[in-house]
Amino acid sequence: MFRTLAKATAAIAVVCTAAGAGLALDEGRAGAATPTAGAATRTASSAGASSAGSAFTGSDFTGSDFTGTRKIRVDGHSVNVSCAGRAHRGRPLVMLMAGGGEGLDNMAALQKSLSRTNRVCSYDRLGEGASDQPAAGTLQTMDDTGALLTGVLDRLAGDRPVVLAGHSLGGYIAARYAPGHTDRVKGLVLLDATIPHLTRDMKATIPADATGVPAQVRDGAIAVNEGQNPEQFVIADGPVRSAGHIPVEILKHESQYAEVPEYGPALEKMWAGGQREWQRISTRSSLTTAKGSGHYIHTDRPDLALKAVQKVAHRAAHQH
Repeated sequence: MFRTLAKATAAIAVVCTAAGAGLALDEGRAGAATPTAGAATRTASSAGASSAGSAFTGSDFTGSDFTGTRKIRVDGHSVNVSCAGRAHRGRPLVMLMAGGGEGLDNMAALQKSLSRTNRVCSYDRLGEGASDQPAAGTLQTMDDTGALLTGVLDRLAGDRPVVLAGHSLGGYIAARYAPGHTDRVKGLVLLDATIPHLTRDMKATIPADATGVPAQVRDGAIAVNEGQNPEQFVIADGPVRSAGHIPVEILKHESQYAEVPEYGPALEKMWAGGQREWQRISTRSSLTTAKGSGHYIHTDRPDLALKAVQKVAHRAAHQH
């Protein structure tokens, strides 16, 4: 239902994909960074494993010694992960976090570019990609998805520092997670992250008596935030908590709401305001508009996404 609705307008794509429904104006575009040959996307069999779908537990799996895609067990769940690049002493692991409705393949091109100078991994959250589905009839909260991320990082990063780089819903989760895990998370990159108060701001921007596409945008975003998304994840409004002084790069889209002319300017103002809210997460945060970009900054302006992650990773490696 959501993907059919998404074809109507780019505005629905940015609001609802950002909120976690996995909408995309062009379904092919959501997979623009699909796997190709290269270290970031090789299967486990090419990396020496028995099969891409095998699960690794205990001593038979070390997160720092494989390239490709594998399944690991985290709290009883099968989680699909992908890693590439060499670990360098003193440098953090970069963990890429895709948007709602997206598998880790969506960020494969960025992972491949980063892997030339960084150890970089990505994973499918429950309900996404090749990972397990969440339990039927249950809703996931930030505590649930945060616990899964902790388990993934335990396996892939060990005691190494981590930089989280998330797009859309992945950015929202990264930003909510980082303040409570500053012992491990030493940097953050938010690529048009879902804004901190999307439900509140959407209700204030598009009135309840709106009709047509604006009504679909409003009602779709609210429904998605309540858990009607592939992850069954409740995307709760809430204040931005501080992660202290970690380096944070925030990139926002330049233009996305042209197809909703009646509310387009107001929606852009809403989104920009939410990105400014995220700046409160650190005293060392920077907000940049990605010129020429829509919601998928890492595919529209891969140069800017790459630069932002490299910058934060460098700062995280050298901060005192």
